[in-house]
Amino acid sequence: MSMLDGIASLASLIRRKLLEPLYFGRSGSKRLSYWKELETTQFWDENLLREVQWNRLSKMVGFAYENNRFYRARFKAADLRPEDIKTPEDFRRLPILTKKEIRKHTPIMISNGLRKEDLLCFKTGGSTGKSMELFITEECSELRNACARRYDRWTGWEPGEAIGALWGNPKRPCTLRDKIVDRLVQPIVYLDTMEFNDDSIRRFAAEWQVAKPTLLFGHAHSLYLLAMNIRKLGAVSIRPRGILSTSMMLLPYERALIEDVFGMKVFDRYGCEEVSLIAAECEKHEGLHLNIEHLYIEFIREDGIPASPGESGKIIVTDLMNFAMPFLRYQVEDVGIPSMRRCSCGRGLPLMEGVVGRVADFLVTREGTRVAGVSLIENTLTKISGIAQLQIIQESYEKITLKVVREEGCPESSLRQLSDYFDQMFSGMDIDLITVEEIFPEKSGKYRFSICKIDSSLD
Repeated sequence: MSMLDGIASLASLIRRKLLEPLYFGRSGSKRLSYWKELETTQFWDENLLREVQWNRLSKMVGFAYENNRFYRARFKAADLRPEDIKTPEDFRRLPILTKKEIRKHTPIMISNGLRKEDLLCFKTGGSTGKSMELFITEECSELRNACARRYDRWTGWEPGEAIGALWGNPKRPCTLRDKIVDRLVQPIVYLDTMEFNDDSIRRFAAEWQVAKPTLLFGHAHSLYLLAMNIRKLGAVSIRPRGILSTSMMLLPYERALIEDVFGMKVFDRYGCEEVSLIAAECEKHEGLHLNIEHLYIEFIREDGIPASPGESGKIIVTDLMNFAMPFLRYQVEDVGIPSMRRCSCGRGLPLMEGVVGRVADFLVTREGTRVAGVSLIENTLTKISGIAQLQIIQESYEKITLKVVREEGCPESSLRQLSDYFDQMFSGMDIDLITVEEIFPEKSGKYRFSICKIDSSLD
C-alpha cells in the first residue's frame, strides 16, 4: 500500500467512525439506524420478509383510504374498502396508477394535513418530456438513503470511502455546509457525462488519484463509454474496488467491456425517482434482489394476469414508505422478469431476473406487434462490425430513423447490413439511416437506445 493509499484509508476510517456519526447525530437524522436495521433484515427468511411487506402494504392501504382524497375516490370507484384486501388478488382490483393520472391529480394526491411547502419535492421527466412532481417526507428520504447505503456496501464500498460518480449535470457542493459534508463526511469525485471527452476523463483520473475512491458509480452507458475511452487512452489509471451501474439498463455487451477493462464484476442496480430503489445485484450476481421491505412489486402481463417466473411483465410498484403522496400500484413503465430462484448469498430478499426494457422503448410494427428496442440493439450493434453506437427512433408507423456512430474503418457494407435488418423487421416502413459523430445524452445525462414517439398511451 502506497503512502497516499494509507492516508486515504485512514481518512475513510475517521469519517466512518467519528465524523459521520457526529454529523448525523447533530442533524437529528435516523439514516444510520435505518441502515443498520436493513443490514439485519436482508438475511431474514423470505416468508418473514413477505409477512412484513404485507403488513406494511395493509397499513399503507388503510392510511391512503382514510387520509387521501385521491385514493378515497379511487377505492370507491372500484367498490373496494381496505378490509376487502386480504390477498394479492384482492389488491389487484385497485386500478393501476399512471404518470398521466399523477400529473393531472397531484394536488389531491397529497395526504390530508400535509402541505407541499413542508415536504421534499422532486421533479422527474418522462419519455414525453413532461415533468412530474413528487413529494415525500424527510423520513421517507432517509429510509431511501439508508437502503441505497446497504446496496452500495454490496459492491465492497464502505461508508466514509470516497466515490467516483459519472453523472449528468452533477450537483456539486456550493454552500459551506455542502462543502463540509463533501470533504468530511462523503467525498465524491464527478465526471460530468454532459462533457465527455479525453480532457475531462484525464481530469477525472487525476482527481481520482488524490481522493482514492473505492466505488465507481454511474449510468450504465456512461460506464461503458468510460471503459471505451480508457482502453483508447491507455495511460488512464482508475482502479475502483467496486463498480455500480444504475439509472438505465446495463446491456450484456456493455457489461462485458466494462468488466474486461476494469477486471472486475459490475453490480447492476434498478430503480426510479418516483419510488427509489427497486432491485439490486449482490456479490453473487445471480439476479437482482427486490427491495420488498420498502416496496410491493408486481409483474403484470399485457392481459392483466401476473407474469409467471421467467415471463416478462409490466413492473407495478406500491411504495410502502411514502405516506405524504402514496403511490399504490404505480406503473413505472418498465418491463421485467420475476424469478423463483434463490440466491446463494443467503439473503431472504427474492430475485428478479432483470429488466427487459422500458415500455416507451418498445417499437411497433405496422401490424401492431411490439418489438423490444434492447433486442434490436443486441441483434445489430453487437453483431455488425464497425458500429460504435446506435440509436433507434420510431417517428411514426411509416418511418424509423437510425442514428449511427461509425468506428474508424467501418465499411459501407455494415451500414447496408444494418439497414437491411431493419427493412426485414419493419417491412413497409421507411428506414432512414444517418451517420453522426456522437449520440448525445438527455438533460439527465442518460442515453436512450430506442425511442418510440407514437405510443400516446404513455403520455
